Amino acid sequence: MATDAPPPSKEQHKLPSPEEFTEVAESAEFGELRRSYRSFAFPLTVGFIAWYLLYVLLSNYAGDFMGTKLFGNINVAFVFGIAQFLTTFLIAWWYSRHAAAKLDPKAEAIKSRMEGGA
Repeated sequence: MATDAPPPSKEQHKLPSPEEFTEVAESAEFGELRRSYRSFAFPLTVGFIAWYLLYVLLSNYAGDFMGTKLFGNINVAFVFGIAQFLTTFLIAWWYSRHAAAKLDPKAEAIKSRMEGGA
């Protein structure tokens, strides 16, 4: 199985002290990284949970609606169930793109500075 990641480096990295960790955790740069993550992940999580609960509640309390045939043996409940899977994969793909574009560069800059690379 091939990966795009380079092989691990043989050189030893400087381990940061607890004081350095605290300093970075309190920095504006780390705060921006946290904000970037939270502003993306939290709303999507809340939205997906609401969507999932809607599906569960409709399945439990709106059986006639969920049993409505759309075509052939395909009903509303089946379409909503498949949409749950599609939504999950869409969110994972979207998060992956967001992380690669916005989070990873910021995290890598902090990491390299912490390990003495900058």
